Amino acid sequence: MRSAIRIGSTSMNHITARMLAGTVGTLMSFVQRDTRVRHAWMFLSSSAARVPAVARARATPSRSPLAPTPPRYLLTVELTGKVAIVTGAATGIGKAIAAELHAGGAAVVLLDVASARDACEEIGADGGAPVFAREADVTSPEQLDDAVAFATSELGTIDILVNNAALFTTVRHGPFEEIPVEEWRAVLDVNVMGPALCARAVLRAMRANGGGRIVNISSGTVFRGIPNMLHYVSSKGAVVALTRSLASELGKDGILVNAIAPGFTLSEGVLARPEAFKRSIESATVGRSLKRDEVPADLAGAVRFLVGPAAAFITGQTLVVDGGAAFH
Repeated sequence: MRSAIRIGSTSMNHITARMLAGTVGTLMSFVQRDTRVRHAWMFLSSSAARVPAVARARATPSRSPLAPTPPRYLLTVELTGKVAIVTGAATGIGKAIAAELHAGGAAVVLLDVASARDACEEIGADGGAPVFAREADVTSPEQLDDAVAFATSELGTIDILVNNAALFTTVRHGPFEEIPVEEWRAVLDVNVMGPALCARAVLRAMRANGGGRIVNISSGTVFRGIPNMLHYVSSKGAVVALTRSLASELGKDGILVNAIAPGFTLSEGVLARPEAFKRSIESATVGRSLKRDEVPADLAGAVRFLVGPAAAFITGQTLVVDGGAAFH
């Protein structure tokens, strides 16, 4: 970017140039004398030096029209060289998280029980680190072991695991005594056993690295006591407990385990069933401090923070990301 004023150009005469030079000299003398001013000058100078790098940063992956454009105070690639696995990444929240980690420089493996090929192609379209898609059921130890073996063979290691896969949009709503036992077991199997099995599958690679990051996706319903979906709320409460216990157990290995608890989010699964979620969609903003809908992009930045260098001393915590509905 060219300077608006070019010292020494024909548009400035010799006298004006000398005056400007004298003013700059006086300013620099003052900067050197005052410690606080000198520190501020050093900060501003270093910030200005970073502008070209910011301008060259890769473009943010395309987002849903409903997604806000988050402020990019630091357009860095702090995850460069890291390898992440994101479960339930074919659509919705998982896809948004995978895209955000890739934007941060990480190589990403998208795991889903359905094909994540389209999401993989979309996320990798702008270049950058490798992106892979693998089909795997998070309740199957064998399939998870195969997926981890693939990731380590292609990318060398695993640094980050995001346990996003869960049953939500298809679960039954109603009085708890009417929820079939079979559905209870299915929800607990995916939503609780799934994260535990995924963590176990990546453990060897993370220990070999000397550490890693695990982020589990819980739910704001845990802190608000939402009725008529007891099996789902119970499963997400278990994720909070799992996060705390696993953080205590794996801290000695340098593995940090945290969770985020989203509010009601307009994911692709929700938007695909507007009638089923009509009441939730209409009432979601009523109890929020921030009066707008929550979208997958709102959660992705929180995950990126928790797996990045700025969160190196945070573990066992659950961060509620719901626009100010549950103050936890």
